[in-house]
Amino acid sequence: MRAYVAKRLLLLVPTLFGVSMVSFAIIHLIPGDLVTVLLGITASQNEQTREAIMRALHLDRPVVVQYAYWIGGVLRGDLGRSLIHGAPVANEIFRAYPVTVQLTAMAMLIAVLLGVPLGVLSVMPGARAVEPVIRIGSLLFISAPAFFIGTVFIVLGARYVPGVPTLGYVPLAEAPLRSLAQMLPAASALGAAISAILLRYTRASMLEVLQTDYVRTARAKGAGEGRVTLRHALANALIPVVAATGIQFVALIGGAVIIEEVFALPGIGRLVVNAIHQRDYTVIQGAILFLTANAVLINLAVDLLYRVVDPRIEYG
Repeated sequence: MRAYVAKRLLLLVPTLFGVSMVSFAIIHLIPGDLVTVLLGITASQNEQTREAIMRALHLDRPVVVQYAYWIGGVLRGDLGRSLIHGAPVANEIFRAYPVTVQLTAMAMLIAVLLGVPLGVLSVMPGARAVEPVIRIGSLLFISAPAFFIGTVFIVLGARYVPGVPTLGYVPLAEAPLRSLAQMLPAASALGAAISAILLRYTRASMLEVLQTDYVRTARAKGAGEGRVTLRHALANALIPVVAATGIQFVALIGGAVIIEEVFALPGIGRLVVNAIHQRDYTVIQGAILFLTANAVLINLAVDLLYRVVDPRIEYG
């Protein structure tokens, strides 16, 4: 397993290098003038000021040279400074990242606690009465956009639970219970659709496993239906569910932008969107690199989790 982990970590280097090149090239192809954004229309018309800014930011050099300056700083652990605010990019990312991690972790916990049990329940012989309700409910939550569910939660919260604020963010270290309570509506809105996806994965995987020979053998030996479902079928049905959970978690880390906007959460998705509007190249590039590294490491963690779910799995 150590060799497998080492190989995956080594692959992180060319992956990040390739992403850095692509992101740098795409961002610099965006039409518009950064100097005008920084100085305003009037000040940007002063040629001396304009040239000074371009020299300071290396914008007067070829794109390849600009990339060399930037990647050289990255290799030294310096993601640069925000072109708009002047703050270190790493500080901006690490300020926003805990918000997104808390949001996505709570959303995934809600999704797993709802989706997996309901998926198992939907295939139990004694649950045929509620099975259509579960399937229709999952279809509704998959179809409804997260921002719509979030807006409904805000309205209902303001109407029925006015004492619990649903907008804004309180740091977890500052007031844990208040932070969790305030983040719960946003996490529930984000986790609702994911729970429906995991429910469908769990249901489909369980139906497939329940048709296998070893499950028939367990039934033939007199094992009860509950024991067959929970002990023999569930463990083998979880691998596709774990894979789907990992994929959704990676997607949420960088894709919770709309929910962060709806609930006014200062997460990394919102940081990137604001940086795009302001043409803050260094923040965008640093955030993309950081999110890519997260995606690779999360996928590695999910791959290692397969061994926990099924000890028979061997890594090549």
